Amino acid sequence: MLQHQAEPLDRAFQALSDPGRRAMVERLSVGPASVSELAKPLPMTLSAVIQHLKVLEEARLVRSEKVGRVRTCTLEIGTMIQVERWIAERKRFWERRYDQLEAYLAQTASEEKGR
Repeated sequence: MLQHQAEPLDRAFQALSDPGRRAMVERLSVGPASVSELAKPLPMTLSAVIQHLKVLEEARLVRSEKVGRVRTCTLEIGTMIQVERWIAERKRFWERRYDQLEAYLAQTASEEKGR
């Protein structure tokens, strides 16, 4: 059987595919938060939040640290930068393609007027 090690971007996009996990990442973009703070606005149990946080940690989007009885989570900026860079590259590619299409259509339209 073929074994595949998921690439960091694969894990990040898989983790971000869930709306609850995206909400947690969005909250952490403001600053660190405890697990209970992350769970408060979400329509899920605390154990479900912990499972979602595990997925985010495995994707290296979130880091957590336990001090006493409180587990505090923070956003891992490095992985978010990789995701942003990948999206920006795709955006630049498609912008160039649309610019080429626009130029082609403008040229075609002027050739049609000349006939």
